[in-house]
Amino acid sequence: MSEEILLDEKIICEEFDCVWEKPETLTENKMHYCPGCGHGVVHKILMEVIEEMNLQSETIGVAPVGCSVFAYNYMNVDMQGAAHGRAAAVATGIKRMLPNKIVFSYQGDGDLAAIGTAETIHTANRGENILVIFINNAIYGMTGGQMAPTTILGMKTSTTPFGREATSQGFPFKITDLIAQLPATHFVTRQSVHTPNAVRYCKKAIQKAIKYQKENKGYCLIEVVSNCPSGWKMTPLVSNKWMEENMFPQYPIGDLKDNGILITKKEFTK
Repeated sequence: MSEEILLDEKIICEEFDCVWEKPETLTENKMHYCPGCGHGVVHKILMEVIEEMNLQSETIGVAPVGCSVFAYNYMNVDMQGAAHGRAAAVATGIKRMLPNKIVFSYQGDGDLAAIGTAETIHTANRGENILVIFINNAIYGMTGGQMAPTTILGMKTSTTPFGREATSQGFPFKITDLIAQLPATHFVTRQSVHTPNAVRYCKKAIQKAIKYQKENKGYCLIEVVSNCPSGWKMTPLVSNKWMEENMFPQYPIGDLKDNGILITKKEFTK
């Protein structure tokens, strides 16, 4: 960023009440995500929480293969790359070797619920004291828009051009619901970031999960139901509406488990 731009920003903040500043936990790099994608918003609120809790030097993130494979370019904390689907195993190793660090993995639905299903399930079943952030946009956004485990019935993708059918492609894999049932998991929630109110709820969930990790409570999972304008071939506004009407009934927003106790009531709070 040029000195002129920095100077202009400083003048603006001095002349007006500044309501938001970019946290130091985000780098100056321009993000590669498509316009309207939820990844950038989740990056922002995750790094805001890390800065607000004064944990920048104490945090280690793990980014595997997927749309967020370059997360280390944007998150100004220690980051570790992982092979496709192996983020949970890598995060487990880091946390066991450095138990006083805050450790999170940042994964998409193909990585977490397809090639990484075994690592995901067994990490949760052991109750590893890590935070898993799971972006569910129901499609393989990086590799051409193929069907993902989370693709809903009837949804068209490049590999299901007539819509997903249960008889040939199976049902959508609600892995977050499955993880909530495991006795060793502590906090499991499903959020979104498509409205300002939803962003606030998601940020509170991240704050809670990191607090639980500091208290050694165990495994926490935050699923973020997101749009994929490019993969869905929709504008950002249309994709958000489609997500509300089609994704949320399949993946209801709200907490599934807190303090190790299952929550049976689901509410659409967004």
